[in-house]
Amino acid sequence: MSERLHTAGTTMLDRARDLRPLIEREADTAEAQGKLTTPVVDALHEAGLFGINVPVPLGGAELSPRELLAVFEELSYADPSTGWVVMATTLENGTAGAYLGDDAVERIFTGPRMPLFAGQGTRPGTAVRENGGFRLSGQWSFASGMLHAQYVHSLGAIEGTDDVRIFITPIEDAKMLGNWDVLGLRATGSIDYSIDGAYVPESQTHVFTANEPLRGGAIYRLGVLDQALICHSGWAIGVGRRLLDELSRHAVARAGRTGQIAGSDAFHAGFARAEAAFRAAKALVHETWEGAERTLDSGRVLDVREETMVRLALNHVTWTVADVARFVYASGGTSALRDGLIQRLFRDVNTGTQHITSSPQVLHECGRELAGLALDQSWVIFALEG
Repeated sequence: MSERLHTAGTTMLDRARDLRPLIEREADTAEAQGKLTTPVVDALHEAGLFGINVPVPLGGAELSPRELLAVFEELSYADPSTGWVVMATTLENGTAGAYLGDDAVERIFTGPRMPLFAGQGTRPGTAVRENGGFRLSGQWSFASGMLHAQYVHSLGAIEGTDDVRIFITPIEDAKMLGNWDVLGLRATGSIDYSIDGAYVPESQTHVFTANEPLRGGAIYRLGVLDQALICHSGWAIGVGRRLLDELSRHAVARAGRTGQIAGSDAFHAGFARAEAAFRAAKALVHETWEGAERTLDSGRVLDVREETMVRLALNHVTWTVADVARFVYASGGTSALRDGLIQRLFRDVNTGTQHITSSPQVLHECGRELAGLALDQSWVIFALEG
């Protein structure tokens, strides 16, 4: 393991940007079928974008936090569902590559394509020890990218202990339960699934709070949760920028017509406020992760205040973008009401706000720590404990 933070440059960002026309063309079809289209999935594989968070020793790009933010922003600008699927699968194959045992990695990370993972890592199933491994059972929700995955990433609590782990199982061990009739992010295929007594070798598991990687560099000292915060922050930034750009195009196209928003002082002021709020929230994300990168590059892990700030930055940008979406929807009039890009962006943003990483509980805990009311406490997932 390298102590230093690996940086890869702009190659992956450039490739993501090159795919924008294809992703935009396929977005409506993907939404209708509930998963990304085959041309988009193939193109993402060919560009290496499913390997952006995989350790370099396993053939991945192992981007730094701000490099990841930029790629997730670009893909989510092109289509929020595409950005969401890529962030979910790359979080899970990257952390698997960093934390799983050697036997598991040798089995899984082979072949011409990066393996894709999907699953859920917040509400645990149950695991029972058996013959050097575990029997895993449970039911999980919101497995983003499941319809494209070869492996499943599931949280499980080991019976009779306080040990909570991530379990990696072949897709064949999971029963697909469907249940993705939702407001937005429809092309992510974030279906429910269950596993009934699947055997999982110990090397295909890792402690949920693992932050000492077996492969790769300093980014993996963040652990699974903090890496997820990068994913969701980049997604929110990309969708927020697209909303404002689409509203600008809408207004310009109607300039000169009587009664249109292009001639409204109230709209001009509202757009300025929305732009300023969005840029400020984006700046907080980048400022926070710039500091986190310095910490990681010095060989340390984030302290309590830094952990607070990466959570707060995500919460703030997510709910700021939700405010932006409401302004864009209201300003778009009947064009936003009808089926189309602004309507889809509005639905996708309001679906994204429901993710547990941006919940009100996290905001309350951030405020408690920032106000000096959580002395001698540390972050345990989404709560501060003493």
